[in-house]
Amino acid sequence: MKHYKELDPTELRGVIFDIDDTVTNHGVLEAEAFVAIHRLSGMGVDLVAVTGRPLGWTDVVARMWPVRIAVGENGAGWAWMDGVHAREGYFSKPQERAAHDRLLDEIRQDVASKMPHVRVANDRGARRCDLAFDVGEEVSLPKADIDALVGLIESHGARSAVSTVHAHATPGGWDKARGVERALREVLNVDLDEELHRWVFVGDSGNDAAAFTRFPVSVGVANVREHLHRLPTPPQYVTDSDRGRGFAELAAHLCDSRG
Repeated sequence: MKHYKELDPTELRGVIFDIDDTVTNHGVLEAEAFVAIHRLSGMGVDLVAVTGRPLGWTDVVARMWPVRIAVGENGAGWAWMDGVHAREGYFSKPQERAAHDRLLDEIRQDVASKMPHVRVANDRGARRCDLAFDVGEEVSLPKADIDALVGLIESHGARSAVSTVHAHATPGGWDKARGVERALREVLNVDLDEELHRWVFVGDSGNDAAAFTRFPVSVGVANVREHLHRLPTPPQYVTDSDRGRGFAELAAHLCDSRG
């Protein structure tokens, strides 16, 4: 991985960034990172937040943060502001989401039966399309348990992605890269294939794997090193500092280089 100061932002249009442990520190949005988000937005950079957190949370992020789009549940859906109007979109059609709900119920029941010590994430009330289990937020599951949980999820035909806080059961064809791509097309009329080099992705963990693979201009905040074993494609660049301070470092470089 290269140092982030080697990144040339000359043709930069937008920054796509994860939330947990990329701009937050153990669940709290870091001041330096939020200032950096405002600075990037103020310089005309299109910002897209993408998270494994619930779509109910991205409704709030889209309304209250200076971002163009907020993508939630690892790409399952997105929210944005159209003037004063709040809008939302989904990766899957309504009838598909109904089938996904049934699959997630089966997974939830099976995990409760076979791994009763594993708990559903505490943000479950705001989720619409996926199922998340707590692996590092209120509890800290050992790697062997996380691996077993992932195996159980995948035995039902769902996919799984593991972040610093959650293991997700994903019943549909979305991931962070696919969800962001579809949201950019729907909301901003962006053909990502034509301008992929103009977008920077910033993340930190295993559920960012698809985006690190899709975006050739990718940056990991320093704590990404703890999760390289879950990343088939590592980020191209890495910051000196971890979490929100690392994001702030990168943002300062991008803004200063753009003048």
